[in-house]
Amino acid sequence: MQWKGRRGSRNIEDRRGASSAGRAGSVGGVGLLAVVVIGYFLGIDLTPLLDDQSRQGQSNAPTELTAADREAGEFVSVTLADTEEVWGAVFRDQVDGTYRPPTLVLFKGATSSPCGNASGATGPFYCPADRKAYLDTAFFVTMEERLGAGGDFAAAYVVAHEIAHHVQNELGIMNEANALRQRASEAEGNAISVRMELQADCFAGIWARGASERFGSVDAGDVEEAVNAARQIGDDTLQANAGRRPMPHTFTHGTSAQRSRWFVRGYESGALEQCDTFATDRL
Repeated sequence: MQWKGRRGSRNIEDRRGASSAGRAGSVGGVGLLAVVVIGYFLGIDLTPLLDDQSRQGQSNAPTELTAADREAGEFVSVTLADTEEVWGAVFRDQVDGTYRPPTLVLFKGATSSPCGNASGATGPFYCPADRKAYLDTAFFVTMEERLGAGGDFAAAYVVAHEIAHHVQNELGIMNEANALRQRASEAEGNAISVRMELQADCFAGIWARGASERFGSVDAGDVEEAVNAARQIGDDTLQANAGRRPMPHTFTHGTSAQRSRWFVRGYESGALEQCDTFATDRL
């Protein structure tokens, strides 16, 4: 992915230099709840990979940014800027509307949001209450070292997936899905969540196509990095890798095959209408 030296976004809120304890405190209570049930808007469910360390309190000391942290922040900023341009064009061309971009919060260790406290262990997520996406860039290291999903375009896919939840919010899809979920059983609510997440994967594919066409920033092999990332974070794969028997009724994000298939569908079509996961019986 060709990203260095390119325009970054102004819609970045960088909290990484502040005291983590002052931002969020320990990852307990609401924080752990967010890991489990923030599926209304969570991009990647790392619940099967949580360990006892994720429940420890955070340090009071200010966070020091490394050179790798700064580069990761620049990478996210450029990727976010790309999503702004691509979705601005998609909204103009396909829904005759104006895209209002979200803010992306970078944090390190822990932070707070209207949707609950978060740590790097919760994974990235989108909070519709403040229209912000939240990301600890250390998750990119987790993807590469623990999930087998390395590569800069795999990381860009994660950013694009969270922004896709904002797109759902802008289009009114999120409110409708949440209303359905409130009246549903747990199993039915999980099934709704799966459709939301697969649609976000499809929207991420639309972004990838737009980035390739508008900026020429997509190198050979980049799309396969994103497809591989989608496979590695499927519910069945995460549960199996955690030593558990995959239990479909507990899935909230979709299988590896489903996630990769819907990403490819968005990439190949570039069309919002092709991402209607609520209008099909075959996910």
